[in-house]
Amino acid sequence: MCLWLTRPVASLEEFSREELIALALRQAALVDRLTAQVAAMAVQVSELVEANEDLAGRLARAEHLLSRNSGNSSMPPSGDDAPGRTPPVPKRRGGTGRKRGGQPGSSGSKLEFTADPDEILPLFPQGACGCGADLSGAADLGVFASSQQTEIPMVIAKVTQYDRHAARCLCGKVHVAPRPAGTGRGQTGYGPNLRAWCVYLLAVQFLPVQRVCRLMRDLTGAEPSPGFVHGILNHAAAALREADRRIRALITLAYAVCLDETPLRVGPAKPKAGKKRAQKYLIVACTELYTHFLLGDRDLATFKATVLAERTDRIIVHDRYQNYDSAEIGPFLHQLCCQHLLRDLDGAAECYPDQTWPGQIARALRTLIHEANQARHAGRSGIDPEIRDRQIFWLRHGVLLGLGEMTHRSGNRPGEAKARGLIEVLHQREHDVLRFAYDLRIPPTSNQAERDLRPSKIQQKISGRLTSEKTTADRYTIRGVLSTAAKHGANQMTILRDTLTGIPWLPPEPAT
Repeated sequence: MCLWLTRPVASLEEFSREELIALALRQAALVDRLTAQVAAMAVQVSELVEANEDLAGRLARAEHLLSRNSGNSSMPPSGDDAPGRTPPVPKRRGGTGRKRGGQPGSSGSKLEFTADPDEILPLFPQGACGCGADLSGAADLGVFASSQQTEIPMVIAKVTQYDRHAARCLCGKVHVAPRPAGTGRGQTGYGPNLRAWCVYLLAVQFLPVQRVCRLMRDLTGAEPSPGFVHGILNHAAAALREADRRIRALITLAYAVCLDETPLRVGPAKPKAGKKRAQKYLIVACTELYTHFLLGDRDLATFKATVLAERTDRIIVHDRYQNYDSAEIGPFLHQLCCQHLLRDLDGAAECYPDQTWPGQIARALRTLIHEANQARHAGRSGIDPEIRDRQIFWLRHGVLLGLGEMTHRSGNRPGEAKARGLIEVLHQREHDVLRFAYDLRIPPTSNQAERDLRPSKIQQKISGRLTSEKTTADRYTIRGVLSTAAKHGANQMTILRDTLTGIPWLPPEPAT
């Protein structure tokens, strides 16, 4: 430290004019340096504050994403146990204290003893009695006890040779015996039962081609090639094309139709120009009796090619995807899927744990769905008006509470924008939310469409990319017809075998 800086202040009077000037200059330089350091530190502090706010926002968004699960979003249940993922909150049973499984008084199900068995085998005691006599000569006292066993025979592929004879009529004309139904044109081929198995495993159980070949070899001893198994889909789809067209026509006449869509990895792995992902979308339109699939894109052109193009002034049940509301497709009456609304309400309740409106709206909506189901099962014409109006009152009151809360929110918090959009939908589209409460013919959810699409989602989990768009379209043509047949109580294997023998199934005409 300089000597003049250590002098007492009173000694400044002893400084000469030149020393005072030098001291002032030194202090001015020191002040400038300190000022520059303070300014630099202020910039650093501002940058640190901004970085901290950015990190806090990222952390909040990450925590929000990790809190998403099948209970509060459209995520599949298969992702609920992923590392770091918050599992769904267990559903409460309303305080009833019921145990899981069958309840006291329920009929249940079991393998019943049939009065008309396919085969009866009498069993008699064998060997010798304690007295030494042979039991083969013992007197028959009749049946002591009976038991039944349901079993399937071992399936072994059998090669049958058909020798088609020619015969000459007395008039001189030669006739050749026709091929049996279901046989191909070549000298060798696989029969309709084996081909029906292959199509069933591919289109219904979604097994990959190689696994189908292995399964057929292990179960039957036959060894169809992958090319043969893959080619069966096109043949079966062509035979079911008329049934597919009739199903589509019948869906357009239905009073209410459920719709849903899901992505599929189909075709080349490289995205097309202007696309971010190399995928297609599978769109389903269905009712309790009919199922129709369409493979395309998630754009208006594809939606115009669905059954929506033939439906006007009818009711569609959907998940609020924007294309369903497009004026270019047609005027519809909408029923917004209440299951999607309830999931979003659960998400809003987790976003605002101190608010009551998400739970209030959800309780009212669940009660209305329950009452509609009870009235439908009981054969009543509608929900009790007193119960319906009371629950709608609580729903509207909850929506108003939510609107009031949203007006004071900035919208920057993770999940707030989605909650704001949800409360606006509940307020502005009340008729589309509650249409089912006034007409029991309208399902409150699009769960039927979700169920019809679920096998395709499973296929995406267990298999890789489907290489051919055409074969995939054929697969879902078959799938739609077999789903429709199952909804009508028909056996899918029987439908496939009849189709491959030249007797394709057609859905019956609906009752007037």
